[in-house]
Amino acid sequence: MSGIVTTGEKRLVLASGRAHPVLAQEVADELGVEVLPMDAWDFANGEIYVRYGESVRGTDVFVLQSHPAPINTWVMEHLIMIDALKRASAKRITAIAPSFPYARQDKKHRGREPISARLMADMYETAGVDRMISVDLHAPQVQGYFERPVDHLMALPILAAYIQDKYGQEDLAVVSPDAGRIRVAEQWAKKLGGVNLAFIHKSRDPKRPNQAVAKRVIGDVEGKTCILVDDMIDTAGTIVQAADALVANGADSVVIATTHAILSDPATERLKASSVREVICTNTLPVPPEKQFDRLTQLSIAPLLARAIRAVFDDGSVTSIFDGEV
Repeated sequence: MSGIVTTGEKRLVLASGRAHPVLAQEVADELGVEVLPMDAWDFANGEIYVRYGESVRGTDVFVLQSHPAPINTWVMEHLIMIDALKRASAKRITAIAPSFPYARQDKKHRGREPISARLMADMYETAGVDRMISVDLHAPQVQGYFERPVDHLMALPILAAYIQDKYGQEDLAVVSPDAGRIRVAEQWAKKLGGVNLAFIHKSRDPKRPNQAVAKRVIGDVEGKTCILVDDMIDTAGTIVQAADALVANGADSVVIATTHAILSDPATERLKASSVREVICTNTLPVPPEKQFDRLTQLSIAPLLARAIRAVFDDGSVTSIFDGEV
């Protein structure tokens, strides 16, 4: 027989940036591994330096980085980490961006605008990724910006299980904050046992980001516990307006469920001052202590990420995690 047969086995390595070490440790605990040691610091002018403390030659590396503010710093660190892994001869590099950066800029609304989500995909591929894992992309078409595989995970099972356990005995209605996310709301309604579905008709000025006006409620919400679902909360202006519109239309109470809690100022103040019963999110992004409040519940996304990592490492099916609904 010609050639050489190796006796080595595949080795899974989990690397993490500095943006969200708590999440990385949770994922490591779920997998039963340790986070790859890494030295990282900033030069005086803001340049980022990284160096791994162990050899990664021939390994299957999953490099996790969250992207809270300042988002550009953490994007750059992620890219530099990937470049270091490529130059250290990692066999396969899978980037994990739980909240994909610049995902809202997925298309041109007007002339002379960038498509920044596509730029992010190009940068990750240029840096050297072989695969991308993300959770609840703002626009699913972002997957098509990559030439390499993208595993698009959904936080719905984690969030819906919590809501079913806590509010399942109440008369529920799932509400989409706009017409564009009705398909996601339909998945929610199905997951919660076929409850009522409604949506908010709103308008947005493309010249003024983070601002929208809730117009009217389409659907029956009177006397119901409304589960208002969205992929992210940034300044919370839109979601609080939607909650107010639901209450004005006779909703008994409003519970917000979101994947990515960006919570840019003044989001916390708006949510605390609102009539919202509870805000449920995942920890794809870290929520600092000063932005937490009594009605905020953060659920760990680590079990979902760990299952996806294991499926990719074992050359298994990621879609099976969601019963084929991805």
